[in-house]
Amino acid sequence: MPASIFARHYSALRATARPARDEAEAFDSHVLAAILAAALTEAETSVTAPIDGLGLSPVEIDRLVACHFPHYAPAEFGGLPPSVPSEEEALLIDLLLAHRSGPEPLAAWLAILIARRAMRPDHLWQDLGLNDRGELNRLLARHFRTLHAGNTGNMRWKKYFYRVLCEAEGFSLCAAPSCAVCTDFDDCFGAEDGLSRLAGLRRRMEEAA
Repeated sequence: MPASIFARHYSALRATARPARDEAEAFDSHVLAAILAAALTEAETSVTAPIDGLGLSPVEIDRLVACHFPHYAPAEFGGLPPSVPSEEEALLIDLLLAHRSGPEPLAAWLAILIARRAMRPDHLWQDLGLNDRGELNRLLARHFRTLHAGNTGNMRWKKYFYRVLCEAEGFSLCAAPSCAVCTDFDDCFGAEDGLSRLAGLRRRMEEAA
């Protein structure tokens, strides 16, 4: 995902953001701008429509943009419906919706946005356009409190989501008797540190603004 293109979309969204009443709202605005910018960047560099990278219907995109970025043109996301969620994505949406704890309708929108972005190949915080895993933790703790609280071992979030879904269906994600003795431990719990490919340039642009 080209950092310069992402930064352009992110900055345009932030410039049109509704004034935040507190730090929590400011963080929500940052998260939404990052997610929307990630989808716009993806569309600009591939054949994917922006709305297809978000999962929300055109009506819901219009509502989200009008609420949080009132001076931004929702037409940037196109008017066609997104592709139908896969079974895996639909299960993840249901899981997130069941655990939502933040203000509505934002938490419900985020459940769909996170599930769609989670189908991308990178770490989830990178798929969402966030600066680091810490921001993802903060997002989940605010809007999906009980789900966040259940990840006591600090497992990678995509792995944790799939683990919870598998347990709900009555089978185990892996055959290891415990995480402590699993040969794939690092695959589930390995570090997700370091700045994303987008964060460095975005921070420099913000500092220069």
